[in-house]
Amino acid sequence: MHTQKSLIFYCDCIMEDQLAKSTEERTFQYQDTLPSLPVPSLEESLKKYLESVKPFANEEEYKKTEEIVKKFQNGVGEKLHQKLLKRAKGKRNWLEEWWLNVAYLDVRIPSQLNFNFAGPAAYIEHYWPPKEGTQLERGSITLWHNFNYWQLLRKEKLPVHKVGNTPLDMDQFRMLFSTCRVPGITRDSVMNYFSTESEGCSPSHVTVLCQGRVFVFDVMHEGCLITPPEICRQLTYIHKRCHSEPDGPGIAALTSEERTQWAKAREYLIGLDPQNLTMLEKIQSSILVYGMSDGSPHVTPEDYSQVTAMILTGDPTVLWGDKSYNLISFSNGVFGCNGDHAPYDGMIMINVSRYVDEKIFENEGKWKASDLDIVVYAFTPFGKKLTKKKMLHPDTFVQLALQLAYYRLHGRPGCCYETAMTRYFYHGRTETMRSCTVEAVRWCQSMQDPYAHLHERRQKMLQAFAKHNEMMKDCSNGKGFDRHLLGLSLIAKEEGLPVPEIFTDPLFSKSGGGGNFVLSTSLVGYSRTRGLVVPMVHNGYGFFYNIRDDRFVVSCTAWKSCAETDAEKLVQLVFHAFHDMMQLMNTAQL
Repeated sequence: MHTQKSLIFYCDCIMEDQLAKSTEERTFQYQDTLPSLPVPSLEESLKKYLESVKPFANEEEYKKTEEIVKKFQNGVGEKLHQKLLKRAKGKRNWLEEWWLNVAYLDVRIPSQLNFNFAGPAAYIEHYWPPKEGTQLERGSITLWHNFNYWQLLRKEKLPVHKVGNTPLDMDQFRMLFSTCRVPGITRDSVMNYFSTESEGCSPSHVTVLCQGRVFVFDVMHEGCLITPPEICRQLTYIHKRCHSEPDGPGIAALTSEERTQWAKAREYLIGLDPQNLTMLEKIQSSILVYGMSDGSPHVTPEDYSQVTAMILTGDPTVLWGDKSYNLISFSNGVFGCNGDHAPYDGMIMINVSRYVDEKIFENEGKWKASDLDIVVYAFTPFGKKLTKKKMLHPDTFVQLALQLAYYRLHGRPGCCYETAMTRYFYHGRTETMRSCTVEAVRWCQSMQDPYAHLHERRQKMLQAFAKHNEMMKDCSNGKGFDRHLLGLSLIAKEEGLPVPEIFTDPLFSKSGGGGNFVLSTSLVGYSRTRGLVVPMVHNGYGFFYNIRDDRFVVSCTAWKSCAETDAEKLVQLVFHAFHDMMQLMNTAQL
């Protein structure tokens, strides 16, 4: 029973065994040899910045901004740049601490909705279609595969990610398990309890949330991982107990509050009884949080909208919003993930989700909202195979289709944030790739010009492709400019200097600067795993997509309270753009 002064956890133990995959290299062996994150040339960053604002300015506005940038470059900008270079000399990643604080930990709005990423599992596409009465059995198998992945990391047997022969930074994988954000009055913190086997002990318990109650049990017994039947026994006990007694207080819902309010509530709980701190730390340190919901969302391989909405904006008592990894199950045997964005980027969760999906597929499924509008659809006429056959990069194909769709829907260019990874570098995370280029806008305009010849449209499209590919390469190689500009602004702040005019210029925010991108986008890989985020701004869209050989699957969000946006229409226009772009390539070959 829960009392007013304490959070009670029901603990139990278990037994048995299982395997892991091996590789000669150790997961984290290259961490000490990765290059430091570079500081780009100030001249190059400002040149690229000016190019990025062009689509949003008339000639007079652009000239004014050009003068502001020139003044910045020859004045305070150079001084800030030198200070940034000095900072970079003493750090292997000059951005890391700043990015964590400014992008996540200092922000006071509720993080669970505004920063967490979430997505449904793809098991329904093969051996686990929605079916009532399967939640407990499927949950035990899903958890078991997740714990096997945890063991791979503990043993450093997860293969090192590489591009060609170049290793990527693997540090974010340390933050997937046994990691939790802790609320603070003015700034949150991230607690990480994970250790590899060579480093020492690591927490081996899982937290289960059900009907407003909190339970924990250990997943190791005598040095071995417990089996799915043993996990199922634990889940069955919890489920039966919760459905035969009154609901608990639903403490987990507090994690969905505004950050300072949650920090005060947490302090109040600890003040009621010091034992509550021990219990909160038990949740924080657990491998992951597993939530059992009584919901039964509608889902098909072509429509994941409802289940995705329930994972991101549903019952707040079945997930601990601060945890790096929540696995949520529904009564019809459907699953999804939800995680705090602060400790790591989305591709880390995509990786574990893909691993589990592949294991379930290999074993044939056996053991051997809110204001948010969510649309998750698959485009099936063609996919990666055909775009590559036409010598078009599939990621760029989707990004340019999105630019054309937005232009057609809203009659103007859409400033766009595409995630570029910088994991070539020590503790590298992401850089902003601004997909709305001058070349992209010229192509969109030609597509809307009834007098433009097909050859002209194709030529301009290929120019937009070339520009996008070039910029993505630059960003991944540490030559982007948005993080550089962020560093310069933070140096100015630390030095107590006035905010440089470059950051107050209207074109800075109009082009997306300061977190004002109307299109917040990311590729979530080339597997069945998918996910999504909410829009960055009220009149914007969240647009995540995964690319497969025979299809493109897009997950789009928009706020229902914004009359200007329409997720359904945007997705349909993206699909229309796919056909138009392919037609341009086919016509050119006639």
